[in-house]
Amino acid sequence: MLQLYTEDTYEVEGEPLFGYLRGRYTHEELSAIDDYAFDLGIEVIPCIQTLGHFGQVLQWPQYTHLRDNQEVLLAESEATYEFIEKIVKAAASPFRSKRIHLGMDEAYGLGEGRYAQLFGFKEPTKIFVDHLKRVHEICSRLGIQPMLWSDTAKNNTLQGYYDESSNPATPELVESMPQNIDLIFWDYYHTNPDVYEQKLKQHRDLGCRQPWLATGAWTWSRFWTALPFTFASVRASTVTAKNKNHGVRNTFITIWGDEGNECDIYSALPAMCYYAHHGYSSQDEIDISLLKLSFEGICGASFDDWVFASKAIIDDTPSGLPITQRTHYAPNTSKWMLWEDPFVSFLSPQYSDEDFETHYRSIAEHLFDALETKRNLGPLNLRLEFPARIATVLSLKCHLRQRLEDAYRKRQYEQLYDLAQGRLSRLREEVDHLWRYHRQMWMKMYKPFGWEVLELRYGGLRTRLETMYDQIMAHVEYAMTTKDSLSESDPLENEHARIEEFEVDLECLFFGSRTNLLLDYSRAATSIRHG
Repeated sequence: MLQLYTEDTYEVEGEPLFGYLRGRYTHEELSAIDDYAFDLGIEVIPCIQTLGHFGQVLQWPQYTHLRDNQEVLLAESEATYEFIEKIVKAAASPFRSKRIHLGMDEAYGLGEGRYAQLFGFKEPTKIFVDHLKRVHEICSRLGIQPMLWSDTAKNNTLQGYYDESSNPATPELVESMPQNIDLIFWDYYHTNPDVYEQKLKQHRDLGCRQPWLATGAWTWSRFWTALPFTFASVRASTVTAKNKNHGVRNTFITIWGDEGNECDIYSALPAMCYYAHHGYSSQDEIDISLLKLSFEGICGASFDDWVFASKAIIDDTPSGLPITQRTHYAPNTSKWMLWEDPFVSFLSPQYSDEDFETHYRSIAEHLFDALETKRNLGPLNLRLEFPARIATVLSLKCHLRQRLEDAYRKRQYEQLYDLAQGRLSRLREEVDHLWRYHRQMWMKMYKPFGWEVLELRYGGLRTRLETMYDQIMAHVEYAMTTKDSLSESDPLENEHARIEEFEVDLECLFFGSRTNLLLDYSRAATSIRHG
């Protein structure tokens, strides 16, 4: 089974702004995918949204009438259900399958926006269930069997969804839920099987005798799949699913492209193989040596090198980040360290006590060596160039601001000049190489739409590095040519007399495990909030 997730990335007749400039699939493209999968014995199931996750569509004025809030459709409105019937038909028609995934997850703020103004306050769970009934009627009329994520409005936060003490199965909810809908419990965060057991029991209490269970390969908000944590969470999920007492007959593993889809999606292949080996084994543990052999035989790459790229390069630290049962996410160190503004470098205190330079430089050397020496044995090892280039950039970028600031404050102008001409200039070159490689990789894999999001990030980084270089060189020239000492001259007389960015004492903002952070681009790029 393949569930092809689309929010608005498919064509809907008469809706030109649905999937506008998003590279949406045509009906013919979706049919071709279905034909290809059918020849391999794979059922393709459309996976859409029918309540939340509608921000891309609802941003346009033409859809204001369908808006509860910026992300959620307006329940109880007849126009909404006419729209939903249209998108359900469009999503289902290219496929042989008579099943459809309706989504309905993370409908945050349901009933609190325009709904409350139009219909008054109602308990969110009732709004959700009534909405589900209406969409279920549409599916029944079209002869389609629906499934949906199980985070109902009763648990309208992730914390509430995974709270073991919070059982949504109230008598009212059990009585009102449609009986022939498959509920999918999704959990990508826990490495303890006990959590899955408890939540599956609550699903059975809700009347779902055979809940589905979805785990995840951690591809979102990063450049390379977080494989060690993925293995730990997949194992906990799958071991639980294989226990027949829990009533699970269907499971799947998800891949997501949140936060720009920066990740090389192929880096999830070791996770797919690991998941498959668990699926074909009744044991709690699998044969790792067999897993490595099968990965190398099927995918044509070194299992250890690909895991190494994840653990040692992208999202680990020199001191390591052990995975325990209290670990609930994989940090994205490489992402926030790459996109962080290089001049201000406001996150650099988070890793001031770590030797990331040696760490990233040694790992880049290992990966470049692996993709060269093993290209004949494992041709897919060539994809290691992406994390290798990221590691090269980070080895130059980390601690750079610290060294420049130190030279500036000590008025070591020759040192400041050498850093700008040497390390900073090389960093600019390596960022350009990374940008071009990433662009080439994207264009080979995807439609061009969406690349503009990442290219704007690269563009911002490149121009900030250029400004940084120009400001340093102008200051050095001023300092070396002025006859007066800088302490006696008036800084207002020349804009290059100071580099104010280097005069700010930076603070550590996140404590605890200071590099154990999962940050999106807007949080990592600058300390200034937009708006």
